[in-house]
Amino acid sequence: MPPPSSRRNILLLAIFNFLRDFRLYGPVMIIYFQTITQSFALAMSVLSLTMLAAAALEVPTGIFSDRIGRKWTVVLGAVASCLSVMCYAIGGTYVMLLIGAFFEGLGRSLFSGNNDALLHDTLVEIDKREEYEHHLGRVSSAYQVAMATSAVIGSMLAAISFGLVMWLSVVPQLMLVAVSLRFVEPQIHTEGTGNVFAHLREALHNIVHNRRLRMLSIGQILLQLNEAAFQFRVVFIETLWPMWAIGVSRTLSYIGAAVSFYFAGPLLRRFGEKHLLFGGVTLSELTNLIALLLNSVLSPLMMGATSIFFGANSVSLNGMMQREFTDAQRSTMGSLASLGGSLFFAVVSVVIGWLADTIGIREALIGVTLLSLTPLIFFRLAFRHSSVREPALDVALTENKG
Repeated sequence: MPPPSSRRNILLLAIFNFLRDFRLYGPVMIIYFQTITQSFALAMSVLSLTMLAAAALEVPTGIFSDRIGRKWTVVLGAVASCLSVMCYAIGGTYVMLLIGAFFEGLGRSLFSGNNDALLHDTLVEIDKREEYEHHLGRVSSAYQVAMATSAVIGSMLAAISFGLVMWLSVVPQLMLVAVSLRFVEPQIHTEGTGNVFAHLREALHNIVHNRRLRMLSIGQILLQLNEAAFQFRVVFIETLWPMWAIGVSRTLSYIGAAVSFYFAGPLLRRFGEKHLLFGGVTLSELTNLIALLLNSVLSPLMMGATSIFFGANSVSLNGMMQREFTDAQRSTMGSLASLGGSLFFAVVSVVIGWLADTIGIREALIGVTLLSLTPLIFFRLAFRHSSVREPALDVALTENKG
């Protein structure tokens, strides 16, 4: 029987996720970067470097997690996250922002794959593997609660001082480091002893020769179109609402996502992965498009409401991919799957900034929103060429019948 202390990982993950994304500068980040760089393209390039750094370090940190351990990977990620926010707070120059972006990318790469693997391994250890999607939704909702809370406070404080917002954002990151030290290494995870290159080669082989996982991974990469657009929408919202009100739209968005994450497990069992994924992506992007075309004070509210599908879609996609990963390379395969998304985000974010500088903010977002429907093509292929369970979890059906 696993030690009781290992069970606390689930609660700690929820607290950790809250602190990690309690960033008061979040809703005005691009505006803050633009005041320093005097360019939307350069402001978005800070995010681009974050994702490039994450991409470059995805695989090494994934291997590090599989071979060294989940806990110490989390600790190093927390330290990197704290350093990134401190560099942003110091600010002043484009170079300092880029240094912060590098540390943020390092933190992302350490968390990517590892934290999901930590939750998965913990649940396997306490014989609750079938509850992975349920617990993933619950601990992930903490991200959205943090962003919803910080968005309102941060946008109001930004109307007073960007410096105040940035330095107050450092405090939760210091707390994040303290929480990371409280995690317990799951005993189900064993440290790797084989050749690093053989470990990587096997993880790549498992992805390349798994058609369903390939299609899901491509779809996940293309979803970064929506993520890049989401980060830039704050600039569009600023043309319609005053600075202090920007957080309202973001808060609405994060609250919707938090609810969606929290109830992701029951929703997946009730409606199934396919209906939620296709319906969620389609309705979200069509609503965003209508809001951009409408271009009124109601547009930010419409955009914020689309997040009600985000949590369920994310949990659904993550759960499907986790079922395709192998235990020995779980974190490495997760990092490889995230690698393409990080690279794609890095390119798309700069392109959006360049288009905004060239043809206009609204026009750039309309183009990206239209392209954001393309992941559905690959999700359809993933469902078509595999025996997908509807509802998502056969285990849940078995329990309900019993």
